[in-house]
Amino acid sequence: MPISSPKQPFLVIITITIFSLLGQGPVPILARNAHVINFRSPDLYPESLAWDPLMQHFLLGSLHQRIITAVSDSGIVETYISDTDLPEDVSILGLAVDTPRNRLLAVVHSYAPLPPFNALAAYDLRSRRRLFLTPLPSEDNDAANDVAVDYSGNAFVTNSGGNFIWKVTADGSASIFSKSPKYLADTNNPADDVNSPHDYLGLNGITYVNKGYLLVVQSTTGKVFKVDAEDGTARNVLLNEDLIGAEDIAVRSDGVAAVVSPMKELWMLKSIDSWSEGVVYDKVEVNVQRFPTSVVVGDKDRVYVLYGHVDEGRVGNSRRENFGIAELRSKREGEDESVWIFVLIGLGFAYFFFWRFQMAQLVKKMDKVN
Repeated sequence: MPISSPKQPFLVIITITIFSLLGQGPVPILARNAHVINFRSPDLYPESLAWDPLMQHFLLGSLHQRIITAVSDSGIVETYISDTDLPEDVSILGLAVDTPRNRLLAVVHSYAPLPPFNALAAYDLRSRRRLFLTPLPSEDNDAANDVAVDYSGNAFVTNSGGNFIWKVTADGSASIFSKSPKYLADTNNPADDVNSPHDYLGLNGITYVNKGYLLVVQSTTGKVFKVDAEDGTARNVLLNEDLIGAEDIAVRSDGVAAVVSPMKELWMLKSIDSWSEGVVYDKVEVNVQRFPTSVVVGDKDRVYVLYGHVDEGRVGNSRRENFGIAELRSKREGEDESVWIFVLIGLGFAYFFFWRFQMAQLVKKMDKVN
């Protein structure tokens, strides 16, 4: 009767798997240099940034020009869409790529005297032609700002001058979607005590999470809201004074959210309960001199911020040409990754030596039989 150990095949498989996963050995996540793209485009002053996963390039709006610009990872700049039919004084702000329908959604807003012009434009990314331009129902103080899109093609546009979110369907029909009392100023909260004749605080960055809800930041209070993408109900999932000034939010595939502020930092947020509640777990330095206003998740879940010098662009036309897109990383995540790599190595060696011990015992038993 053959002598064998039922543990041996399992141990061999585990050992081979661990060492194949480790590959070349302990390479920390921070070993690769962060990706920085410096590019030139006169008078662009981009406030918004989106990532096109199919074409593998970034798309940027402009404060002063009726164009959408494409920037490759090597810094090659192309005027991707030029829409001279838009009013002359508009800015192209928030952008979102609707990958299933191969569309680009762009928020169009005019800072000209009242009444303001607020609209959402949709462009086909293949032909680069405009599919629709939908005016958003607005009052004097409304200001369309950022946009997110769900898997059905519905777009959600924040109002940085008011207390609601617009919804634009895939065919271009617009309505006021979420007007929750949660967005209103809280007189018992010092953070909400703003010098404004209105009883509301505007919403800013927005992103869609594939579990059927939106995450929205309110820059004047540091609040993060979770908004149901079906009925528009909202709840405050995070209030942090550090987030006051937050401009934009993006979510990685692992559920980690990145929030950027022009004058502060990039914050990394986490939640363990589908954003019933969130926490800030790390801060990453940004170059505030270049005024970052947008954050996006690009290729391989890398987090990028846009340095658009929008502060200069809003006060006048200085004909700046140099702008930038920079990858930012959490050092804490890099440290955690390094620790887990060494833990895996330790487990691998433990399994290896245990397997060696089992093999030695097997050899002794075979010698006795012989």
